[in-house]
Amino acid sequence: MPPSRFAVPAEVPGLAARRIAADILDGVLHKHRTLDDQLDGAGAHPGLKSLADRDRALMRRLVSTILRKLGTLGHLLSRLLDRGIPTDAPRAQSALLIGAAQILWMDVPDHAAVDLSVRLVQSDRRAAKYAGLINAVLRRCAREGQGLIDEISMQTLDLPPWMLARWNAHYGEATARDMALALGHEPSLDLTVKSDAAQWATRLHGETLPTGTVRTLLQGSVTMLPGFAEGQWWVQDAAAALPVRLFGDIKDKAVADLCAAPGGKTAQLALAGAHVTAVDRSPARVARLRDNFTRLALQAETVIADAAEWPAEAASFDGILVDAPCSSTGTIRRHPDVAWLRQEGDIAALSALQKRLLQKAANLLKPGGTLVYCTCSLEPEEGEHAIAALLASESGLRRAPVETSEVAGLDDIITADGDLRTLPSHLPNADPRLGGLDGFYAARLVKS
Repeated sequence: MPPSRFAVPAEVPGLAARRIAADILDGVLHKHRTLDDQLDGAGAHPGLKSLADRDRALMRRLVSTILRKLGTLGHLLSRLLDRGIPTDAPRAQSALLIGAAQILWMDVPDHAAVDLSVRLVQSDRRAAKYAGLINAVLRRCAREGQGLIDEISMQTLDLPPWMLARWNAHYGEATARDMALALGHEPSLDLTVKSDAAQWATRLHGETLPTGTVRTLLQGSVTMLPGFAEGQWWVQDAAAALPVRLFGDIKDKAVADLCAAPGGKTAQLALAGAHVTAVDRSPARVARLRDNFTRLALQAETVIADAAEWPAEAASFDGILVDAPCSSTGTIRRHPDVAWLRQEGDIAALSALQKRLLQKAANLLKPGGTLVYCTCSLEPEEGEHAIAALLASESGLRRAPVETSEVAGLDDIITADGDLRTLPSHLPNADPRLGGLDGFYAARLVKS
């Protein structure tokens, strides 16, 4: 027989990327696994190793787009389906989401989006019977989808109702709507540079923000960008780079960074000349911090310990940074899976942990020392309420209000109490990809 009879047929280009995207979506939506766990490290999807860089970038953008627009997609597909999304075949659900997202928001020809989604279900035993339905619904989406999207363009469907209700109550409906809309855009790449931000902005085809962060729209592997291997910068959202500024001059001072990994703020402290002790309970995360510091040629002492139980000597640090574990609702623009993985009930347990960390920090701080507390959460229990409770219980601490000059004149990110509060809708730009900040809270306290 001719050898060609035994040749393995070549897979349709782009199908592997969509199959992996479907697996990762299933991991987030049905198995409650984070995107980070599925994209990097020991738990990463095994198929990623064989994907070309271009397909890997497509897969990541596809998954992120679906998670950013999940509420809108659900509403749209419910309008296009007579009997709702099939619930007995997860691959059919994924194929519909993947096809519709490409048709509506990505530069993929409609026919290719439809064809690849049909092939996706045909290759799955449970979902194969829905191939005709997928084909019909996605073709209808290509004809009618944009009109249906326009009808709901100002609605805030892409957040869990519990989260939106909280933001409406705390920030007001208009601000909450602006925040929700800002989260619908894929963010830029933000970098903290060691020096000469203007030069690096030019080299990386970006711009320098008022706070000194370099912001660029370059995509692809970060490790291949100029300056990475030389340790000239690290990836860090512009809002995440603000809390360390609240210490002021910390050259030659002893500073503890509790919950330090992966080390962006630790690197800022070290670069400013502090003698840094970086504490984190995760050996894997501490190993990553050490790798980052080797690349950046910076120095810090590292300790693997639960910071709340760390047996360090009392009153031994001039400064303490508590970058506390939190619900991370402020990072949804960069980690859209957070919106669908977090539950409102998580906040109480995290608040209790934050209280323990703050009490530990107060014990470790020298008289006259500075404590900076921050979380990447938009929930008041993890920010304003936590500091109010600490000040009520610790008479030796007082708030040191943040001055506008310390945050590059951005007075809208300073609260009435003098704390820092950034929102996804802050720092707007005509190009929404170049606007926005992660949601952060930070407060500065001084020990008398």
